Amino acid sequence: MRDWPYHSCRFFQRLVLRLFAKWEVVGLENVPPMGPLIIVANHQANMDPPMLVASLNRRVYFLAKSSVFSNRFVSWLLDAYGAYPLDRDKDMDIAAYRWVIKQLREGQPVVLFPEGTRSPGGMIKAKSGFAQIALHTQAPILPIGIVGTENMGPWVRVFFPTGRLKINIGTVFSLPDVQGKPSKEIIDSFADMIMDRVAQLLPESQRGVYGQQQDAPSEAP
Repeated sequence: MRDWPYHSCRFFQRLVLRLFAKWEVVGLENVPPMGPLIIVANHQANMDPPMLVASLNRRVYFLAKSSVFSNRFVSWLLDAYGAYPLDRDKDMDIAAYRWVIKQLREGQPVVLFPEGTRSPGGMIKAKSGFAQIALHTQAPILPIGIVGTENMGPWVRVFFPTGRLKINIGTVFSLPDVQGKPSKEIIDSFADMIMDRVAQLLPESQRGVYGQQQDAPSEAP
């Protein structure tokens, strides 16, 4: 019963996407049907989380900046929707870190936007804490490229999304198990590698700081 806000919002978002936008989801078969999953995506607009909720066939959880939890009702609604507050002013929000690990240990998919803020002009350098979570939990990682939301603007556009919107889902992979405590250099290297996978799912013009990586074949539209 507690899940009704999530499913209601997903139904509404799918409806308006079909009515007003050219909405496309590619690679849905790559989403594991069960088990823990770290979903890593680029972040261009406030539209991105509801787009992922509407596009994926699993109930997902995600972090949201703490400032949007503005009152008790909004906090309740966001909690029911699957969001947990993240303090962006901290280098490492321990409470949010532990919450993500708890969801993964319970077999849930968690969406992370490692850039830490919206980057409609192209991907920016990610914060590497998410790679530390991936190493610690050894949960599978699913890269996703979100295309078309860079022009969405204010959050109210979730009610009338327009244009060509695409969710490009890559293939699942895992990080190698590192013995002992990984160094910052190792964590940063893994973070870049994961974000490179996300970048390959985007048009070259949206890859930003990850646009120089040409190691993997492009899966972008």
